[in-house]
Formats: sequence, C-alpha cells, structure tokens
Amino acid sequence: MNDRHILFVCTRCGSSHKTKQYMAKSEGEWLLEKLQTLYDDWALHDDFAIQPVECMGVCDQACAIAFVSPKKQTYLFGGLIADLANVEATAKAVLTCAGQYHAKPDGLLIYANRPEQLRSGAIARIPPYPNTTNSPRCCDNLVN
Repeated sequence: MNDRHILFVCTRCGSSHKTKQYMAKSEGEWLLEKLQTLYDDWALHDDFAIQPVECMGVCDQACAIAFVSPKKQTYLFGGLIADLANVEATAKAVLTCAGQYHAKPDGLLIYANRPEQLRSGAIARIPPYPNTTNSPRCCDNLVN
C-alpha cells in the first residue's frame, strides 16, 4: 500500500477525569504503551503510524482507537478493555485488526473476521473523503 495508515489511540480513555479517582495512568495510556512495545516487531510498522490523541470524544465508551487512511473507510472503536489484566490481549487484537484494515483496498472490515475484542466495539464507520474531481456535487444525488 502506498498510502499511510494511522492508528489513533485516545490517551484520556479510562482516565481519572471520568472515574473521579486518582490514576497514575489511564487505560488509554496503558494501551498506547503496550502498542508501542509491540510496534517494532509488527510486520506493518513501516506502513502504520501510531498516534496518541488527547481525546476522541467517546468518553462513555472508553478505551477508543481509530483506523484512518486516505481513500478508505475510517473506523472508530470504543469499549476496548485495557486494564492491566487485559491490555496485552487488547493491543494484539488491535494490531491484528489493523492488519486486516491495511489489507483491504477500501478498508472495509467484516464483522465476523475481526478479533473478538473489536467486534462489538465499532462506534462509527465513516466513508472516505470523496474524490472531488469525479464525484457529483453534494445535492446531485438527492431524491425528492
């Protein structure tokens, strides 16, 4: 693939802001750290960047990640379990799913093929930004 892929990871997810209890690290930070640990040995590390994000706006469905690439669907996942007991399995599942996303020209992820941790957590699938040179104008497709 020529287009760069990005895995966004919310670092605020599961933070003390939501729980109102002091936490040295949020679950999002634990997930990010585990992903970064696995990253160097990951076959796709040259094609996928991991980028922390302060907040992805889905605090009620923490932990959240997103897969983004030009000309592909964008996926937003939440409800990932990233406490200390589950963070490694979740990080491995995220990288497996990222590999599936990378392999698809349109980024479409089949529900049944996703790792278990990412099946029920899909919050949004956003279509790719349209190619404006070949796309109809915004109102040309409206039906009265």
